[in-house]
Amino acid sequence: MASRPKLLVTRRLPPDVTKRLEASYDAVTNADDHVMTADEIVEKAAGRDALLVTPADKVNAALIDRLPASIRMVATFSVGYEHIDLEACKKRGWPVSNTPDVLTDATADITLLLMLGAARRAYEGERAVREATWKSWSTTYMLGVHMTGKRLGIFGMGRIGQAVAKRARAFDMTIHYSNRRRLAPELEQGAVFHADPEALLAHSDFLSINAPAGPETHHWLNAARIAKLPDGAIVINTARGALVEDAALIAALKSGKLFAAGLDVYENEPNLNPAYRGLENVFLLPHLGSATIDTRNAMGFKALDNLDAFFAGRPLPDRVV
Repeated sequence: MASRPKLLVTRRLPPDVTKRLEASYDAVTNADDHVMTADEIVEKAAGRDALLVTPADKVNAALIDRLPASIRMVATFSVGYEHIDLEACKKRGWPVSNTPDVLTDATADITLLLMLGAARRAYEGERAVREATWKSWSTTYMLGVHMTGKRLGIFGMGRIGQAVAKRARAFDMTIHYSNRRRLAPELEQGAVFHADPEALLAHSDFLSINAPAGPETHHWLNAARIAKLPDGAIVINTARGALVEDAALIAALKSGKLFAAGLDVYENEPNLNPAYRGLENVFLLPHLGSATIDTRNAMGFKALDNLDAFFAGRPLPDRVV
């Protein structure tokens, strides 16, 4: 029997994914699920054939240069791959794969949860019940913002953005969007296209950020763009934390320019800007966008599908580079 390919898996995987992994691979795994240091990854990669990493791992050029010659591929347990230096991987001749198409619905669901949670002051309400500060019903107690019939601006109308729009139509929201390319009419479904993202902002009572992270979108939502939103707008981010300039968003939440925000992702997470924790008008989740059993299993199986294809000499189904 041929020896099984040798993997380094940097984080603990869901049980069903681990079962399949162990059946096919000789894997060094991470039982306590800590974030490995660069030194630890280099040490544990010795003699391994490939890496299975996550967005928590910074696979930058410095780390890639130190990895042993035995490594031949990198698979990431994520759709995004900004945590991997693709050019450095190219130089070493490594293919890189990701896990697209399986977390769209889960992330869109979380986007709607954040929209409702931020608009209806869910954090404040839940805390009032738990801490017994809610004393009686009142006509003016904890008034929120109506979602139904409002305008939703979507920055980034890919699969997730389109799934968010589909759900928002159930609330009779008018959809505006900006994207690198205009969608075909059957995908647009009446949504209003703005070729210039700046023009989108004035039409966004709710702004959902669903664009990929990259140099062109780094700190895209800054003070100047927030100023173009309607007064009392609500900002939702389920993409990547780096798309938002924290200081500008925090200032707008404090000043009342924005009614609220709903965030599932943060720059430098989990070490988010501590000022967010002191704001009652921000609904915070710990990067739960794809966190369902079904979705995380599907992501893990996709990562293994790509590894299986590589070691069988077949084209990778989800090759990034």
